[in-house]
Amino acid sequence: MNKQPPFYKWELLLLLWVAYFLNQGDRQIYNAVLPLIKADLKVSDVELGMVATAFTLLYGIFVPVAGCLGDFVTKKWIVCLSLLTFSAGTLCTGFSTSILMLILFRSVATGVGESFYYPAANSLIGQYHHNTRAQAMAVHQSSLYVGIVASSWIAGWVGETHGWRATFYTFGAFGLLMAAVVAVRLRNEHRDFNTACDADNPVRASSTNADKIVCVTRDARPRSEAVTLGEVLCSVLRKPTLYFLSLAFGGMVFAGVGYMTWMPTFLYEKFHLSLKDAALNSMLWHYIFAFLGVMAGGRVSDRLAARRPTIRMEMEYLGLLLGAPFIWLMGMSGNLTMVYVALAGFGFFRGIYDSNLFAALFDVIPPKYRSSATGLMLCCAFTVGATSPVLLGYVKQHISLDIGLSSLAFVYLFGGALIVIATKLCFPKDYVPEAKSE
Repeated sequence: MNKQPPFYKWELLLLLWVAYFLNQGDRQIYNAVLPLIKADLKVSDVELGMVATAFTLLYGIFVPVAGCLGDFVTKKWIVCLSLLTFSAGTLCTGFSTSILMLILFRSVATGVGESFYYPAANSLIGQYHHNTRAQAMAVHQSSLYVGIVASSWIAGWVGETHGWRATFYTFGAFGLLMAAVVAVRLRNEHRDFNTACDADNPVRASSTNADKIVCVTRDARPRSEAVTLGEVLCSVLRKPTLYFLSLAFGGMVFAGVGYMTWMPTFLYEKFHLSLKDAALNSMLWHYIFAFLGVMAGGRVSDRLAARRPTIRMEMEYLGLLLGAPFIWLMGMSGNLTMVYVALAGFGFFRGIYDSNLFAALFDVIPPKYRSSATGLMLCCAFTVGATSPVLLGYVKQHISLDIGLSSLAFVYLFGGALIVIATKLCFPKDYVPEAKSE
């Protein structure tokens, strides 16, 4: 096994943090400059929503494919090619002159390219960080919040001063440059956990002969325990709780994607903010309080989980049910300050929900099936959520965006009700105690 420089795992984290920043930033810049694209290309709100819908749908379809591919192809090159593809798609979006070109470059190239990043990147972090794994993944996840908020403001400012095309040129060019840096600096090391010794986290080492040492890590799994696709599907799909959680997650993604797509335009048109201020404030208050919510929700559920097995499910439905009134207020309020308060409340309870999103799922899925269950849940959520931008575009065009955004509250209520039902009817039978799952 190749020895790594002592600080390489932190260099890896820095490279992936910047890559994930661009991954999330490239996703949000389209939403920040929607009014400029609409005016320049003379397209309708429904057509603009269709671009975001196609992006989300393709992302949801290809995420499980990306997760499986990461187990067979060098993860370094998956990350590099993902970064290269979605950055090239972003750059080319700036050359679009029709709705068809927007769908091709924005939805197909950028959407599919982004879908391949996260599974491989998260796996690389887990490969190089053992004692620091939770800390490293938390740092990596922080680039999602920073990427969405910062890119919203940058895109709005560049769009106002240099035009909407310059926004895509800027982010796309920087992404291509970053892809070259990642290709040079990122390492990938194939490890056979049945024979490879990880010096950072060894569990046991035994001498089999004078010349050979066999090391077993915490991640070791005998070859005889390798699972088949049939076994995975048989085990995962007979858990009713998975279906309820996946549909509720689909509702949450539906509301989230709709909000992210149209909220900058809502502030720009209703309150006459500048493009950069509308883009910034539409995301800033939401994600600041989402961060507080995710930290609080995780801490509370971790403390209570041992003596209250349903706590993670309860945090999930509380996050959706209590967040719904703030979504309604967000769309219906005529006071800008109250809109910001609503965005903060919506964000905080979204964070409560996010804090237990996969932790609740893992309470009913044994460890060796969790990756597959996660992929299925993500696929369901993003394919359901993909319909939101185009539907809100239709409502905006024929009724009003105020009504469209406020109606997302009912989706949150429906998702919360699904989790309440699952908690009462399915969870007790599906629950896998931690000691048994280990």
